[in-house]
Amino acid sequence: MPQRQGDYEVQLQVHKQASNLFFVMMKRVIDVVISCIACVVISPLLLFLWILIKIEEPGAPGIYRQIRIGKDGKPFEMYKFRSMVRDAEARQQDLLHKNEIQGAMFKMKNDPRVTPIGRIIRRTSLDELPQLFNVIRGEMSLVGPRPPLPREVNEYTSYDLQRLTVIPGCTGLWQVSGRNQLGFKEMVELDLQYIRKQSILFDLLILLKTVRVLVGTKDAF
Repeated sequence: MPQRQGDYEVQLQVHKQASNLFFVMMKRVIDVVISCIACVVISPLLLFLWILIKIEEPGAPGIYRQIRIGKDGKPFEMYKFRSMVRDAEARQQDLLHKNEIQGAMFKMKNDPRVTPIGRIIRRTSLDELPQLFNVIRGEMSLVGPRPPLPREVNEYTSYDLQRLTVIPGCTGLWQVSGRNQLGFKEMVELDLQYIRKQSILFDLLILLKTVRVLVGTKDAF
């Protein structure tokens, strides 16, 4: 007996769900394996950077913890090496009028809150290495949309909120496509493009491009 159209639709839906489950499981395995290996290999570098930051401003923490918004709008504590003065959050309100990116983001190339060592590690993205621990904890992935701040999400439209349907990443299509040279709208479109096309191969391609971008980047600030 020939199968009905409804049977084909059910089979297609089951296939899509199985494929998505396989992708999620493989992505998680790759995230954990690469992050754990990386943490072991670069542990001397992590310690060295932490010491430099502590020497520059002894009373301030070496690791900066900031609340970000993850998958499905769930907040989490994201780790970074501290690259700004300790009262940076309090001073940001006075700098909002100097924002150099349109939309629900704040970026300023010559931000006076950034420390001398902070400028070096931000330009090379070394300040983001502690996010590997967020990946191991399952709060972030190696590849995905940039995790936004709560105040940024408060300005999101329903269209922008689609960025939050996947786990945020340490790097992503936005970072390898222009980063701070692009506006907020361009970032959203790139993130949604990633969500539509995401696959293990696409993730690996973005990781390879990230390495290339970091070697000669002029976009990070």
